Amino acid sequence: MSRPLVALGLCLVVAASAWFILGHQRGGIQPRLQPLPQSVPANGVVVRVVDGDTVQVKVDGATEPVRLIGVDTPETVDDRKPVQCFGPEASARTKSLLPPGTAVRLERDAEARDKYGRLLAYLYRASDGLFVNLVLVRDGFGSVLLIEPNVTYASIFRDAQADARQKGAGLWGVCGEPGRAAAPSTTRAG
Repeated sequence: MSRPLVALGLCLVVAASAWFILGHQRGGIQPRLQPLPQSVPANGVVVRVVDGDTVQVKVDGATEPVRLIGVDTPETVDDRKPVQCFGPEASARTKSLLPPGTAVRLERDAEARDKYGRLLAYLYRASDGLFVNLVLVRDGFGSVLLIEPNVTYASIFRDAQADARQKGAGLWGVCGEPGRAAAPSTTRAG
């Protein structure tokens, strides 16, 4: 191989490495809106979906409650609060994305657990790399919930919510905004 080609190849490797390193330092490496074309390594298995934003996952032999970071779905299981508009639909959507036995990849952020002891995670379906937290926001099944310091994907969640709101997707078209009580005939999820 000629010296100019070797030099060009070396420059490309250095440039790609710099792009990768700087992207990670600035949070520039972000999840895709569409499923990844290949699987991701699993580190958990779904036991059951509690509601739209909480899942029980078997991790290292123990079943752990996992709270999805960055998304807040309408309430369906808290006895202190009424079932909220689009809550049953959000729970059903999460159940359809993560049936029991689904292998998943949990990605942590700055804090490992919330004040209730639940693991905090970004959740990816291992079979196809689908970023579940983002899909729920993008498709209008939840709104953005950002709690410092767990804000790695804040801008992508905000962009997805703005798009869902503009399109009237999910709760944005049915409820107008998150947090409204559901119609009186709505029952609690479980």
